[in-house]
Amino acid sequence: MTVNPTDPRVKRTRQLFMQSFMELLEQKKNIYSISVQDITTRATVNRSTFYAHFEDKYAFLENWMTEKFQMILRKRLPDDSKFDMNNLRTLIQTIFDFLIRFRQYMTPGDKQFEPMFEIAMQKEVHRLLLKWLSEESIAAFSKERVEATALVLSWGIFGSAMQYSRSPQDHTVETMVKDVLEVAEVSLVPVWVR
Repeated sequence: MTVNPTDPRVKRTRQLFMQSFMELLEQKKNIYSISVQDITTRATVNRSTFYAHFEDKYAFLENWMTEKFQMILRKRLPDDSKFDMNNLRTLIQTIFDFLIRFRQYMTPGDKQFEPMFEIAMQKEVHRLLLKWLSEESIAAFSKERVEATALVLSWGIFGSAMQYSRSPQDHTVETMVKDVLEVAEVSLVPVWVR
């Protein structure tokens, strides 16, 4: 059975799952130890309803991380934000801040979920950059070139933040954000020079 994610009832049920998961996370402080049964019991919803919404716990967790990351992005970059260097700086800073904080809450048992969460976050960064670059309607570049630029930038920005969050070096976050912004800006020059 497929569900319509825009249906208000579906949204409410998913929100109930998310809220229940967050409450369990606050109690147990370990993603690994929270089961589908724990989530559905807390939400007072049947397991079959959970599986109507999500294929499994991993699909739920990917959705949870995507929503959490989108919420943070929307707070700092509203949906109507356009591409400019200030917004790009805000995006880079947000990614660094989010990943550093995310790592602080990961327990050894949760490490198995890291790649899945990172991919979900990177996809969201790519989606936003592609939206921004597409809105610029650069006549001189093909759709493929714009897509490739968004892909390379998203992985470059996200990869830098991910690496920094795993093993911070002697650089401050502010220095890293500045450096990544400069590299991104240089890589965008051919796109923005008309």
